[in-house]
Amino acid sequence: MESEDDFDMHDANESGEDDFYSGRDDDAGAIPTYDDSDADDADYEFIDNDSDDSVDYVSHSHQQNYTILSEVDIRQRQEDDITRISTVLSISKVEAGILLRYYSWNVSKVHDEWFADEEKVRRSVGLLEKPVVPFPDGEMICGICFETYPYDLLHAAACGHPFCNSCWSGLLCYSHTLFSYHGYISTAISDGPGCLMLRCPDPSCVAAVGQDMINALASDEDREKYSRYFIRSYVEDNRKTKWCPAPGCDYAVDFIFGSGNYDVTCRCSYSFCWNCTEEAHRPVDCDTVARWILKNSAESENMNWILANSKPCPKCKRPIEKNHGCMHMTCTPPCRFEFCWLCLGAWSEHGEVTGGYYACNRYETAKKEGTFDEEEKRREMAKLSVEKYTHYYERWATNQSSRQKALADLQQMQSEHLEKLSETQCQPESQLKFITEAWLQIIECRRVLKWTYAYGYYLPENEHAKRHFFEYLQGEAESGLERLHQCAEKELQVYLNAEEQLKDFNEFRSKLAGLTSVTRNFFENLVRALENGLSDVNSRGACSRMGSSKSLGGGSSRGRSGKGKGSTPRSSGSNRNIDDSGH
Repeated sequence: MESEDDFDMHDANESGEDDFYSGRDDDAGAIPTYDDSDADDADYEFIDNDSDDSVDYVSHSHQQNYTILSEVDIRQRQEDDITRISTVLSISKVEAGILLRYYSWNVSKVHDEWFADEEKVRRSVGLLEKPVVPFPDGEMICGICFETYPYDLLHAAACGHPFCNSCWSGLLCYSHTLFSYHGYISTAISDGPGCLMLRCPDPSCVAAVGQDMINALASDEDREKYSRYFIRSYVEDNRKTKWCPAPGCDYAVDFIFGSGNYDVTCRCSYSFCWNCTEEAHRPVDCDTVARWILKNSAESENMNWILANSKPCPKCKRPIEKNHGCMHMTCTPPCRFEFCWLCLGAWSEHGEVTGGYYACNRYETAKKEGTFDEEEKRREMAKLSVEKYTHYYERWATNQSSRQKALADLQQMQSEHLEKLSETQCQPESQLKFITEAWLQIIECRRVLKWTYAYGYYLPENEHAKRHFFEYLQGEAESGLERLHQCAEKELQVYLNAEEQLKDFNEFRSKLAGLTSVTRNFFENLVRALENGLSDVNSRGACSRMGSSKSLGGGSSRGRSGKGKGSTPRSSGSNRNIDDSGH
């Protein structure tokens, strides 16, 4: 007898409304379907029903609109840009580097500005065509230390202002011993990336100091620092490039604008939003993420809790939490004021006349008269706010924990279990990729589901139809993801523990691969629906679940028997539509 958890993929979704989770869209271009005849080899057919925009969405959602750059890649791109500018503008590579650094490595902007007004650009950047003062052939006084030096111990930028090597570099040779002190270049490099825009030490001069002088005069340590700043500037000053924010990661991301999707996955496996550099958070926008993170770390929730669960001492005004049943409260030292919890009046005025120790007639009378209404309303609102936030935060955090656990399980699966499974089930590891794909899909879906709780928290309370529709979609997503997670975690364990080949392994392959496919399909459509603001809910605030199921991926799929033995039971009222009033 077939159990609830052991079902074929074509039975995973009930026909009609229950096919909402299947990922099918009658209007979509690419529809994953399953046929009974393909159960053995688990081939999933993609049928092109219509050539509409949905095809573009499915294909585009998998296109990578960014490039991951290693340090070698960054250096190569930087060198290519410098060479291109040097060739086109007929200037040295050192000058090209200074120019690009000034214009934030924007090649097209350099071209535009240079050819519009070359003289203005040269003055702004500090690229002088000829020296301001002639460089001496004999001895001359250093403009910093005012010592006299021969010309071979002096250096100058393009302006020609001479300064001794020691004042430039901070290195002094005395009796064949090298002494180090704070010279002009070493001080600038120690101060940080501003050394990349170093100018001549002469106060009246704007001539730029190039990398050639740094290499000639700076110490090995300073040259290394300068080189690191120079490389990092290519990423940090470039509008299209950012560092991966993962701790210890040295990769950068070059992003192509225009796709609307800012999710990026680095080679270190960390996924983040290129726009705000927080972790990847589709379908929630960056502003909502910023508000949610601030709320999680802000003191506002502490204040709400204090307001909802405590009352101020009538004498010293310190907040007091009631932790016993009696209404007789005593403030902490040095106040020690005794008062009634209900009416906040002095306890000396209480007794049998006020109803005893566990009641307060004064409070009840004042409440009827409306004296305490505003205070109680404020307290009740704070309590509801705390309860709402706790509800969404706990589920947000739970999915985050589940995602971290899934990441660890995937790593263990790849490093330990796949090799053993390949041996016991007589399958090459290349044929077991469906297991890795399932775990990757679980990890991604946990991330999406986690952020739907932040989405739900900020969904306006007065939009009843949208809220009902959103909660229904969220419930379906949770149900389907749990089904996939259980299959990949628990049902797979049977084959991992097996000592010999099991005949039904191909059936398990079909089931897990099918669940992965429909889960991916549903979550992609869920993300798109939430990003579109649940536009399926019409302007009257009414939404037919059946119609919405169709637009998000509902409908029956070809080749499904409709038994639905493995389907997760729907919540009560799932067959009801949301009426015009939003209920």
